[in-house]
Amino acid sequence: MRSLRRREFIAGLGGAAALWSASPRKGSAQRAIRSVIGFLQSGTPEAGANIAAAFRKGLSEGGYDEGRNLIIDYRWAHNDLNRLPDLAADLVRRRVSVIATLASGDATSAAKAATKTIPIVFSMGADPVQIGLVAALNRPGGNLTGISTMSAELGTKRLGLLRDLVPSATRFAALMNPNQPDEQSLTADVKTAAAAMGRSVDIFYAGTIREIEEAFAKLAQNRPDALHVLSGSFFTNRRVQLTTLVARHGIPTIYGDRQYVEVGGLMSYGPSAVDSFRQAGIYAARLLKGENPAELPILRASKFELVINMPTARAFGLAIPANLLALADEVIE
Repeated sequence: MRSLRRREFIAGLGGAAALWSASPRKGSAQRAIRSVIGFLQSGTPEAGANIAAAFRKGLSEGGYDEGRNLIIDYRWAHNDLNRLPDLAADLVRRRVSVIATLASGDATSAAKAATKTIPIVFSMGADPVQIGLVAALNRPGGNLTGISTMSAELGTKRLGLLRDLVPSATRFAALMNPNQPDEQSLTADVKTAAAAMGRSVDIFYAGTIREIEEAFAKLAQNRPDALHVLSGSFFTNRRVQLTTLVARHGIPTIYGDRQYVEVGGLMSYGPSAVDSFRQAGIYAARLLKGENPAELPILRASKFELVINMPTARAFGLAIPANLLALADEVIE
């Protein structure tokens, strides 16, 4: 409620960032909050709580704390991607200093379409050059910069881990969101990885909640030996639905984000999302201080983690090989 009152107060002043907040110490001077960040996300506040927390941590490391010298104006699409353009346009009308679009390529695209002047900081799995968001990784040009995990390059690693987990597997399946801008490169990477291992892979597509259910109905008929759920904000926002369906059908599955494993998924391998969101917060702080996004190079994720859920493995009747346990950064008991 306090942040809502702040937003209403700002609106009453015509959008000027002249908000004052009283210090909790009696008699101390009030200080002005001058910076406003627009936080645009495709999911929900509940599902994105860890994203926002890690982002705020990075901002704090850069000298900005929400409620002290910073306002964060949150906009959540609640998994309705059609709302993103209007939400982005609203942030532009409010003349925020920076727009943050984390773990959502759709939010980044909406923000880019809404403004060519307000700096935008993103964190995404896709290659931002390949999908046309920036001109180059070292000098992005324009008003966008951020962090990319380049998830398309991880398909070979994840299928290799699946093979180690289920050595007898000969038929893999991959679940893909056809609406992702890097869908073609992700699909090609998985197919190449499977062929290199002498395995076959069938691609199943789902871009809506209903299509997820339909895809698993097809998977039940196809009966693959193991499944790779490819990265993407849409799937991450539906992680409870996905892990529930995987458990129902009993398919050993690897994911690209530890958040799946935390809600009951079997295994994940990918860049540390928390670290990426924190780095985005640090970049946002630099933009607030006046650095030019056109000259801030796109950061590549450097911290990767393998997470295994042992209760889920036991429920699947799987014995995790010793080499995987040795490689794991975290084993959830």
